Amino acid sequence: MKVLIICAGSRGDVQPYVALGKGLQAKGHVAMVNTCESFAPFIKENGLQYGYMNDDFMKFVDSEAAKSAMEGSGFLGLLKSMATMMQDAKRLLREMMRDAWQTAQDFQPDLIVYHPKAMAGPHIAEKMQIPAVLGLPVPVIVPTDEFPAVGVPLLRLGKKYNQMSYVVIHKGYHSYDDILNEFRVDVLGLEKLSKKASPIEMADGSAITILHAHSTHVWPAPKDWASTTHVTGYWFLDAGADWSPSPELEAFLAAGEAPVYVGFGSMAGRNPQKIAEMVIEALQKANKRGILATGWGGMDAMDVPDSVFVLKSAPHDWLFPHMAAMVHHGGAGTTGAGLRAGKPSVICPFMIDQPIWAKRVFELCVGSAPLPYKKLSAEKLAAAIEEVTQNEQIQKNAKLLGEQIRGEDGVATAIAILEELVA
Repeated sequence: MKVLIICAGSRGDVQPYVALGKGLQAKGHVAMVNTCESFAPFIKENGLQYGYMNDDFMKFVDSEAAKSAMEGSGFLGLLKSMATMMQDAKRLLREMMRDAWQTAQDFQPDLIVYHPKAMAGPHIAEKMQIPAVLGLPVPVIVPTDEFPAVGVPLLRLGKKYNQMSYVVIHKGYHSYDDILNEFRVDVLGLEKLSKKASPIEMADGSAITILHAHSTHVWPAPKDWASTTHVTGYWFLDAGADWSPSPELEAFLAAGEAPVYVGFGSMAGRNPQKIAEMVIEALQKANKRGILATGWGGMDAMDVPDSVFVLKSAPHDWLFPHMAAMVHHGGAGTTGAGLRAGKPSVICPFMIDQPIWAKRVFELCVGSAPLPYKKLSAEKLAAAIEEVTQNEQIQKNAKLLGEQIRGEDGVATAIAILEELVA
């Protein structure tokens, strides 16, 4: 079975799909990942074939406009930022779709797995008459009565509000119909989409198989989801046997009590120095050692006390079990890795799905109440760190949930579904 995986975004967006690709190849299948060129070495290092996609999307995500949106100003502010960036997004989407189509023609896959940002996926699959599978790290797009769509205000207004929130999300996808129709007609030679076309259906109205790459112990599948929608478990990409920590990191870990990990990935925004200073002050107030991950967002910390270690990068599966707790932005991947390690979290959400994961961690009693980035202070962060490192019930719950997640194999579950589709 030849599987083309199309994805775009930050390292956190791409990494789960690389894990899926490695799992496929371990079972004797062939996997190619079509994503931004910046990640070509990462793809190849993991033994997968790489399909070219230009880097403009990555540059767009790292632009001042995108960083401004990341810093967040509520739902309405986010919508305004997205509307401002729409024309640039459409231009980039047009280029991404053409790159994906060229890759598909060269690779000739039996099946396509695609990220929701990779909108060409189902249309290329239709043209090639092969199955399309939507892979989702977050339950963002499939309607349910049980909770509102990710990214809309978390209001407890009942089933009607929850359902209407997905109507809003789906209308957002329809903003790109002109670009999708241009691609379908001019590039693929297909008919235009109908006005009622759904982002979770093929153009003919048949359901797309959807795989949610998170744990059922963290977020069970709602009772009103169709049988074509699955929760597989996380798609973790673990460190290879040849990875080892630096002597400096090993020495720091051995020099005292377990530290608190702090990292905000690509969410550090336009003032990473300010965030770093706040974090160091909070750690000192809580009397905790810390590991400060600079991450893709470039969070800086020039002068740090001996109780803080500045880390450029380390695999989460190796690092997190050595921590006392995690402080992070609430990205799906980082949240899952922290929960698997059995450690409590303090989540400081910035935008989109992050408030949902922060709320879920709190509801499961495996972390503190959410600390939105806009309201964050050294005092609040210190109090939250003290809570999760001293509350025995939170620590007990986190340990149990970690054991449950480690008992799952999300990649194997996903592959079994893919194999059945092709068979």
